[in-house]
Amino acid sequence: MNKKPEIRSLDGANMDIDLVTPQDKIGWTQDPCPWNEADGTMEHRCAVKNVSICPYFCGIKFTDNVLCCYPTENPYHKA
Repeated sequence: MNKKPEIRSLDGANMDIDLVTPQDKIGWTQDPCPWNEADGTMEHRCAVKNVSICPYFCGIKFTDNVLCCYPTENPYHKA
């Protein structure tokens, strides 16, 4: 029987996710932040440790995919 694993949400992550690093500075493909594209900037960051979490950031999906709900704010975002 294939039983799905229990997934728990654990507080305490301390990570940097920005989606603004120029492609020539990284060795992998990275999609641009849709909020930055809409604003024509590179100022918005998904989650920056000890600084902020974007109101559109909805988490990370295995393996290394950012879940983003732009242009609708994440209803669980803590302001």
